Amino acid sequence: MERREFIRTTALVTGGAMLASCMPYGSEKKTGGTGSGKMKLSWEPYELVLAHTFTVASYSRKSTPDVQVKIEYEGVTGYGEASMPPYLGHTVDSVCAFLQKVNLEQFSDPFCLEDILAYVDSLSPGDEPAKAAVDIALHDLVGKLMGQPWYRIWGLNPAKAPSTTFTIGIDTPEIVREKTLECAERFNILKVKVGLDSDAQMISTIRSVTDLPLAVDANQGWKDRQKALDEIYWLKENGVVMVEQPMAKERLDDIAWITERSPLPIYADESIQRLKDIDRIKGAFHGINVKLMKCTGMREAWKMINYARALGMRAMIGCMTETSCAVSAAAMLSPLCDFADLDGNLLITNDRFRGMTVNDGRITLPDAPGIGLELLDI
Repeated sequence: MERREFIRTTALVTGGAMLASCMPYGSEKKTGGTGSGKMKLSWEPYELVLAHTFTVASYSRKSTPDVQVKIEYEGVTGYGEASMPPYLGHTVDSVCAFLQKVNLEQFSDPFCLEDILAYVDSLSPGDEPAKAAVDIALHDLVGKLMGQPWYRIWGLNPAKAPSTTFTIGIDTPEIVREKTLECAERFNILKVKVGLDSDAQMISTIRSVTDLPLAVDANQGWKDRQKALDEIYWLKENGVVMVEQPMAKERLDDIAWITERSPLPIYADESIQRLKDIDRIKGAFHGINVKLMKCTGMREAWKMINYARALGMRAMIGCMTETSCAVSAAAMLSPLCDFADLDGNLLITNDRFRGMTVNDGRITLPDAPGIGLELLDI
């Protein structure tokens, strides 16, 4: 490595870790282009087509609405996306209406991530997926301008990226067996949707096919805390290693009662959305599941995981049904986490990108700059 490149890379790792201040945009980072010094934001709706009907404790769906986002600057393009599963309450129209408000041309320096994303966040009290789309595209752009992937900018070791779970949704025993057979040889851990009266049947069906470790996600489906605790003990006997969101998000006292007695780690999903929620739920869960579409993107996810760790909590990085764009953005944080649930891109048939991959069940982070994407011709 040449001396100048070594100095630049070292500075990025040291000064870029918390991104607390603007980083100067020097001539060595430019890759050519218009020289306008302005960022251009654009977007288009994109429907994500699921390979299988996806069923959880409260609904089923065959597709997921999505909005694809680009930020162009000096001939370089950063990609982002907003994915909108039904329970979030967002729509393509609401995302596009928010993006109409965003004026990035007022910022001449894309390295001022804190200033830019604080401005984006201030435009409304909600609209988290739309904010995440801008955040991801901006991180992708800045990483490309730096010539580095984000795990390296943050100083993370890609070899510590964990295995990802692969999700088996609630379905008939025949379909569950078929889905399990399709994926059991490619993954090291499976995630099973539970929360209905069919939980025992779901687990038993999967156990007839594989003895892989299992994570379970009740999606707030369990109603009685004693029955939930009894089921968790049974799940542990059947090779389950963690539980997500056992009861309704409002029932923190009941969840805390379960967590205190549980033989398995209990992670918050629906009970947590953003950084400010961690103080409210600490003590009720062992860990948190961070999702970019809920927390407004990579900037806040980084803060949430580090804060949870400082409080002695565990961390998991998750996703919605997404293309490899948002999944790869989340994967950049995976070396910080105990668990990863980054299979959203593997559940769709029309991914526009190639990014993070899964090899022998483990997340492999791309070495390409930004969030490591290659745009596919589909």
